[in-house]
Amino acid sequence: MTYILGGWQSDFARNWSREGVEMADGFGEAVHGGLAAASLDPADIDVGHVGNFVGDLFAGQGLLGGFFAQTEPAFDGLPTSRHEGACASGSLALLAAMSDIQAGHYGTALVVGIELMRNVPGQTGAEYLGAAAWTGHEFGDATYVWPRAFSNLTDEYDSRYGINEAHLRHIAQVNFGNAKRNPNAQTRNYSFSNASFTSDDEANPVIEGRVRKTDCGQVTDGAAAVVLASPERAAGYAKARGIPLDSLPRIKGWGHRSAPISYNTKIDNSRDQPYVFPQVKRAIDEARSRAGVGLSDIDLVETHDCFSMTEYMAIDHLGLTAPGESWKAIEAGDIEMGGKLPINPSGGLIGCGHPVGATGVRMALDAFKQTTDTAGDYQVEGAKTVQTLNIGGSTTTTVSLVIGV
Repeated sequence: MTYILGGWQSDFARNWSREGVEMADGFGEAVHGGLAAASLDPADIDVGHVGNFVGDLFAGQGLLGGFFAQTEPAFDGLPTSRHEGACASGSLALLAAMSDIQAGHYGTALVVGIELMRNVPGQTGAEYLGAAAWTGHEFGDATYVWPRAFSNLTDEYDSRYGINEAHLRHIAQVNFGNAKRNPNAQTRNYSFSNASFTSDDEANPVIEGRVRKTDCGQVTDGAAAVVLASPERAAGYAKARGIPLDSLPRIKGWGHRSAPISYNTKIDNSRDQPYVFPQVKRAIDEARSRAGVGLSDIDLVETHDCFSMTEYMAIDHLGLTAPGESWKAIEAGDIEMGGKLPINPSGGLIGCGHPVGATGVRMALDAFKQTTDTAGDYQVEGAKTVQTLNIGGSTTTTVSLVIGV
């Protein structure tokens, strides 16, 4: 069992390059913000892990573990490492920190997720992010690789089950609406017209294929941090603060599965299976199995919605509907605040923002907030158990966590 002692998130609406903020500056904010949120000193941390996808390309910066000591001198000598799994990089950093703790190597870990992405032109950024596809082998004719990939997924669902794109537009509308309640959401002050969530080419232009502007997750500068602890260290932490140990959220279960990097290979491999992405389904189910919970025990989900279609896929893979019937949960309002299973109260990647390497850590932090009743205006009443679903590439890497008290 691994406990979460607290954490911190940057304001995802910020543009770091306009502020003159470098990767190290954002990293330092996350380190000190995470420590302060958990009321800990650097001496309380035994190991550091960082999740980052493309710092090497966007910022020309690798070896990010060195920023722990660079930004906090007391961390000189701290063992650190960096983890990369495209959009699931932050979750991989969490899994590595959990393994360190559960193996008994260390008692506490500071996990940072970070990405600097708004410092280059949009087309350049799209090319950098395309590194998570099979370079030179797929989507070579696409202007924007990932909108094309998830446009293709829309086609696949349409072929297998039929699809009404109005349901995709509604997913986006829900997530942008949720983001307005989140003080750290990138889009909290965005304005929309009645046509913004339609197929109006002027109000909601096509980006690639069947993906339109409001279907897309955001390009974001940002960081998030959480502190993890062993049961022994968490018990000492709780005792020192006069709080019950069982009031601290725990990572109760985890699922981690990988698939071939090629989108088409994944699709071909699932032709005779009920779910389009069977490894996503396995990760979800394994997280619940390890936690000893079922769908009915989950109070809300923070899921990957790099595009509306990604969340549409997640809805049926989470088991909220049968395969191909995600539209039923959308029409019933099940995914909305107050619904059967609220999805992305934070606003998700579409509304809150998507600093790629930070997203998995941010999801875990939002689970911490929800289960400690500290999520503010986007709190799901009575939330005790949260599931996260973090996907890298075209589901090449999938990580799901069950976090609860």
